[in-house]
Amino acid sequence: MGDGKKILFINRRGPYGTIYAQEALEVALVGAVFDQKISLAFIDDGVFLLRPGQSTVGLQMKQFTAAYRALGDFEIHRVYVERESLQVRGMKEENLMEIVTGPDGGTRNLVKVVSSVELMDVIHSQDVLLND
Repeated sequence: MGDGKKILFINRRGPYGTIYAQEALEVALVGAVFDQKISLAFIDDGVFLLRPGQSTVGLQMKQFTAAYRALGDFEIHRVYVERESLQVRGMKEENLMEIVTGPDGGTRNLVKVVSSVELMDVIHSQDVLLND
């Protein structure tokens, strides 16, 4: 990875009803192509973005959340989920999709569940923050 800026995309909203999450994903992928050091954080209702098996039938919207599985292919290896946001929503780490890395799909899950305190450390280490 080059000498790009460390950019953290903070996803706070659920997957559907607005275009913020989809656009944030697209911008993150473009940033990674241009050698920026991209990280993603999922807090509040943003944790629902990583819930597998979503369907947009009847919503007249494109189902885009499966694209998160490609993050490793774009050299995005820092994906954080706030533990407290999961707990408040009755979710556990097992309820999240796996995002793996490696040329053959790999075996290392890039999703790291962290406490709000640990996430604040991540936030403070960034050059740029982008909130949805």
